[in-house]
Amino acid sequence: MSYVPPHLRNSTIATAAATTLGGNGSNCNHSHKLNSQSSHSNNGSTAANNHHHSSSSVFSNAARRSSSNLLSPRTLAVPDAVVPQWNPSERVQRLKPEQIEEVRLRLNVDVTVATDSPSAPAPIESFTDMCLHSSIMKDIAFHEYTTPTSIQAQAMPVALSGRDLLGCAETGSGKTAAFAIPMIQHCLAQPPVRRGDGPLALVLAPTRELAQQIEKEVKAFSRSLDSFRTAIVVGGTNIADQRSELRAGVSIVVATPGRFIDHLQQGNTFLSRISYVVLDEADRMLDMGFEPQIREVMRNLPEKHQTLLFSATMPVEIEALAQEYLTNPVQVKVGRVSSPTANVSQTLEKISEYEKIDRLLALLVEEATQAEGSGHPFPMTIVFVERKTRCDEVADALVAQGLQAVALHGGRTQSEREAALRDFRHGPIKILVATDVASRGLDVTGVAHVINLDLPKTMEDYVHRIGRTGRAGSTGRATSFYTDRDMFLVAQIRKAISDVQSGNAVAFATGKVARKKEREAAAAQREARTALNKLPSMGHTSINIEDKYKYMITPSMVKNEGAADGAWDD
Repeated sequence: MSYVPPHLRNSTIATAAATTLGGNGSNCNHSHKLNSQSSHSNNGSTAANNHHHSSSSVFSNAARRSSSNLLSPRTLAVPDAVVPQWNPSERVQRLKPEQIEEVRLRLNVDVTVATDSPSAPAPIESFTDMCLHSSIMKDIAFHEYTTPTSIQAQAMPVALSGRDLLGCAETGSGKTAAFAIPMIQHCLAQPPVRRGDGPLALVLAPTRELAQQIEKEVKAFSRSLDSFRTAIVVGGTNIADQRSELRAGVSIVVATPGRFIDHLQQGNTFLSRISYVVLDEADRMLDMGFEPQIREVMRNLPEKHQTLLFSATMPVEIEALAQEYLTNPVQVKVGRVSSPTANVSQTLEKISEYEKIDRLLALLVEEATQAEGSGHPFPMTIVFVERKTRCDEVADALVAQGLQAVALHGGRTQSEREAALRDFRHGPIKILVATDVASRGLDVTGVAHVINLDLPKTMEDYVHRIGRTGRAGSTGRATSFYTDRDMFLVAQIRKAISDVQSGNAVAFATGKVARKKEREAAAAQREARTALNKLPSMGHTSINIEDKYKYMITPSMVKNEGAADGAWDD
C-alpha cells in the first residue's frame, strides 16, 4: 500500500483508484507457518494487501501526476508479511498455571488480557529458553547479557508470539531490548528487503536522543547479521543522507514522527511492508503534540501488522490510543509505574530564586573537593533547569568554577547535542545541565546525582527527572531546590516520599487531563496560602479548606497558633 498524504486526499478533481502494490503473495517464504495467535494474522492475504483507509482509497489523477514520487516506482508485488510459528523451550511449555503465576509474582509483573482473548505467554527467565535466532543469541552473549529483566522476561514472549502488547514499566527497566530483540527476529523471518522497499519494522520515539539510543540497541543485537540494515530518521540531521539510506532499503527504521512523515510525503520510504510497529514513550509523544502524526502512520499501515505500545504512564489518552490501534493486547505492567523509586534518596531544600545558582555552585564544589580528597572520581550529575537560556548560563557558571560541565537543550544543533552526550557518557564531562529534553528516555549508566535547580510543573515530570539515577537496581540521590511557587508540587513529593518509606504504593494521575486538574488544584492551593497570609490582619477567622488539600498546608505557612486552629475548621 502506498502512502497518500492528507493534502492529496479527497480531492474534488476527477478521481481514480489508487494503485495497489499488493499481490498474491507469491514472493512470500511459505515455508514459514503463520502464527494463529497473532492478533492480525487471521486475515486473508488479498484483503491484507489491498486494505486502504477510507480517506486514502482514492485521489485525483492530477494529484497522482504531481506526486508520483510518493508511489513506489516498482510494479513488483509486495510480499506478504510472515509471522513465524514461535515456541519457547519445552521446559517453559511444561510450566503449569500456578508456576507461571509464581514466576510473575517473583518478577513483580502484572499481566492482563481481555476475557475473550487467549491467555498471555508465560514469562521466560533465560534467553536460552526463548529459542531466539542463533545470531541474536551470539550478540546477547557478546554483550554479556545473562538474565532478562522483568519487562524482558514477560514482554519478549508476548512479542515473539505475535500478540499486540501494551507495556508499562519503570525507567531503566530494559524495555528497549524487550521490543528490539523480537523485532529483529521478526524481520529475519520476512522476505528480503529490496531497493525501493519500505522498512519491515518501524519504531516511533518522541526525541532524537531516545531514537539514537534505540537504534544503538538494535544495532547491538544485530551486529552479527551482515546484510541487516537499520536507519535513524530524526530532525536536526541531513535529510539527503537519510533519503539515500531509506531508498537503498532497510529492515528497521527508528524515527521521530515529524521527520518520518516528511520522508513519506517525499516518497523516500513506504508503509507497504511494515508488519511490526513500536510506539515507544507514547505518553511523551502525545504530550509533545505528535498524536496527529502517530494516527497518520497507524491508519495507513497494512492491515496485517503487530503493534507494541510502551508508555511510562497510563493516562486516559494512552488508553484511548491503545483501544483504537491495538487488537486484543496483552498488558504488561512491571513494578510501580511512574512512582519515585525507593533506591533514590530525595532531598528538598527551600531557597530564594536569586540564591539558587550560588547554592548549586557551593554544593558541587564541595562534592568535587570530597571526591578529590578521597581519590574517587566526581559523581556523574545531571542538573535540570527550566529554560534554554538558563541552561547555558548555569553551565558557564560551573565551568567558570573549574567544574567540567556541558549544556544540553533543544536550542543546540544535533551535532552539539550528540557531542554533549558523548562527552558526558564517556569523556571528561561529569555534569550535564539540561532542560526536560533529557528527563525522559535517556539511559546514561552511572548517574549518581540529579539536581533540580528548577522544579518541573508536575509530579509526573519530577518522577521522570529523578529516574535518571538509581537505575537498574543501583542507588542514587536527588536534590531539589524550591521556592514558594513550588509548594503544591513539594507537598506531593513529600507525600510520595513518605509513602515510599512506609511501603505504601504511590499513585497519582498522569497525562494531559490529569495535568490540567493538577494546575487547577495548584491554583486552589495558592488561594488557600493567600488566605492564610491575610489571617494576622483579620484576627482569628475560620476558613474552609478541602480535606484533600489539607496536607499541603505546612505549619510554616501559618502565622500564629490561633490561625492554625481556625484553618482546620470545616
